[in-house]
Amino acid sequence: MKAKVYGVDGKESGELALPPVFSTDYREEIIRRAVLAEESKLFQPKGSYRWAGLETSARYIGRKEAYATLKNRGQSRLPREFFGGGVPGRVRYIPSAVSGRRAHPPKPTKKLAEKINKKEHDLALRSAIGATANKELVIARGHKIDGDVPIIIEGNISKTKELYSLFSKLFPADLERASIKRGRNKKHPKTALVVAGKEELSIVKAASNIAGADATTTALLKVKDLAPGTHAGRLTVFTKKAIEELSKRWNE
Repeated sequence: MKAKVYGVDGKESGELALPPVFSTDYREEIIRRAVLAEESKLFQPKGSYRWAGLETSARYIGRKEAYATLKNRGQSRLPREFFGGGVPGRVRYIPSAVSGRRAHPPKPTKKLAEKINKKEHDLALRSAIGATANKELVIARGHKIDGDVPIIIEGNISKTKELYSLFSKLFPADLERASIKRGRNKKHPKTALVVAGKEELSIVKAASNIAGADATTTALLKVKDLAPGTHAGRLTVFTKKAIEELSKRWNE
């Protein structure tokens, strides 16, 4: 399978044979599992103060004949603040009381990250890369493009203006779809993902200022970048160097 290579001017400059990783079968369930596992690692542990609601003199006296008992007082026998002389105070400590503890507070020790097998994650990444070469999946995801996918460009771009001009020639409708909109309840869908080589950091920086676009390198490429919201088939722009590195990564 071959793909067209475009220059900075947006014109076709040649063809490049795609590595077999772009022919990987589409596995929706594996991709969904990998994306959820990656996103779970970004969760922040939450928890309340360990002694919240417990730093009080309130205590529960259940024995009727004990000192400071509430027997024959006409009050509910609940944990109350303890004052001198056996005088009962306000109810504290229990969840139903003012300033009491929470019944089931969030625990900072809760395990938030979902685990996934290395080979399973690798298969999900290859499947997500293969989905970028499936035009039906790309269009079904909502992208507006007339040409073939994936899109391969030269990596000698360092300015946001140059990259935006190139995008406006290759997929103007999709770029407009992801542009910044004013007003309430306006959706801001994703547009192209730029995958560059490990050393092509200038194009990554240039793409970061385009609305709806994301950029990463082959070394930092994640499944959630290729399938935001667990939906694979994102419009992806690869550099020639990135294609070479992906081929070497899986020894193809």
